[in-house]
Amino acid sequence: MARIPAPQDQWYVVHCLSGQENKVRDSMERRKISEEMAENIFEVLVPTERISEVKAGQKRETNRKFFPGYIIVNVNLLTSENRLVEASWYFIQETPGVINIAGPKDQPVPMPEHEVQSMLAQIKEREGAIMPATMFEAGDAVVVADGPFEGQNGVVAEVNEEKGELMVAVNIFGRETQVPLEYWQVEKA
Repeated sequence: MARIPAPQDQWYVVHCLSGQENKVRDSMERRKISEEMAENIFEVLVPTERISEVKAGQKRETNRKFFPGYIIVNVNLLTSENRLVEASWYFIQETPGVINIAGPKDQPVPMPEHEVQSMLAQIKEREGAIMPATMFEAGDAVVVADGPFEGQNGVVAEVNEEKGELMVAVNIFGRETQVPLEYWQVEKA
């Protein structure tokens, strides 16, 4: 028999208008206080990671959402008898920008515990770290976007994920030479 989660274990995926995830989160956070729903709405997350990329020759750091168009909410939405907690249901459904809660109509399905733990671990792991916008593998064709080899084509020979560095084989004076470059200095060709 499956374990029935305690209210604090009930995490739900909420589909919202793309690009409005932060607005929906902020609205829920404000409303849970003003509408006295803090005992039912525990946490609202928009899982993101810091990424670095080169655009127009400039290195930029931005936040990228793990799940565009979705937020994750820890909410008391189902009782132990699997009945809907209507106050919580309407609170979420009436939030501007929310489309629906994942699951069949009027019967939301909480995320499985292993998925919740995996997601929370990913968020914690990436907290403070800056990830490259694009991941590279040996053999990928790239174009150098910054530095003395800017504009040259090359092939990734080696990837050092811990340092965020690549060894890229570029053609210098008619010879193929491997040069160390950071992730943000190259773009996939």
